[in-house]
Amino acid sequence: MNSFGRVFRITIFGESHGPAVGVVIDGCPAGIPVTIDEMVEELSRRRSGRPGTTPRAEQDIPEILSGVFRGFTTGAPVTVITRNRDTRSEDYPDSIVVPRPGHADFTAHVKFGGYTDHRGGGHFSGRLTWGLVVAGVIARKILGDVGINARLIKAAGSDDIEKAVSEAQKDNDTIGGIVECSADGLPAGLGEPFFQSVESVISAIVFSIPAIKGIEFGNGFTASSLRGSVNNDPIVTSGGKTLTNNAGGINGGITNGNQLVFRVAVKPASSTGVEQKSIDLTTGKSTKLTVRGRHDTLIALRVPVILESVTAIALADLTIVNRGISHPDI
Repeated sequence: MNSFGRVFRITIFGESHGPAVGVVIDGCPAGIPVTIDEMVEELSRRRSGRPGTTPRAEQDIPEILSGVFRGFTTGAPVTVITRNRDTRSEDYPDSIVVPRPGHADFTAHVKFGGYTDHRGGGHFSGRLTWGLVVAGVIARKILGDVGINARLIKAAGSDDIEKAVSEAQKDNDTIGGIVECSADGLPAGLGEPFFQSVESVISAIVFSIPAIKGIEFGNGFTASSLRGSVNNDPIVTSGGKTLTNNAGGINGGITNGNQLVFRVAVKPASSTGVEQKSIDLTTGKSTKLTVRGRHDTLIALRVPVILESVTAIALADLTIVNRGISHPDI
């Protein structure tokens, strides 16, 4: 399925080299101010152009097809698209016959019987995160003064991101990274135990971002090496403020009013210039493959704004749901 959310529900669609990619936002409250300029500003943070990103240069201009009238959402589904223009489909002639290692070529072939659009990764491409950023613009409006910020903190295990990118480019290879995201100003009480915990909901949409391979909240895996007396956060005010924030702002699946903090692991882009081994599906024989096309050395450079956007989407949905079930005395 290509949809996420219980009330504030988004659906992404399109293919990397198809006519367009886009998003439908259903359950969006009426009366939210929306402008193309706001979308363009956020989308510019996702675009390529920096060292280590792909040379593909899409304009990413949004077209609002429905759900917005006179600058405000109407309550109807909001549909926004952008046209794909800077494509080079000739770079992808063999990925159906010889699947690229690390990509979805093989699994897509098995699941959909060879009918997928394989150009540029098709529907599996990071190109579809365009719609997540657009939906994030509207989601932030629902959250009001909540501040969401993400930043790349490591690349190839190093704090020196520029050096790591430079070394990978010299080797014609790709590298991964760690991106940290935080949300300030969240009220206590969002989320539910177990299946709709804040961690569960955020994790579900975070893994819609291609190349994300891991997530940790607060101390994350470090907590496994600590004692409970050290890992616990002392509560210092009746409002729930804690002296430390090892829990990352969540207890029992519910926000506790402190800063929400989590980190994601971004794998190296699978499209590396280094020669690799694969299989020719027509002959069943092993073969060598050099991936062509325009690709990112460090895809994690473009993840922060996408991570902020999906976090906003998840929190917006949790906020709308909470308004219907929150205790009237709080």
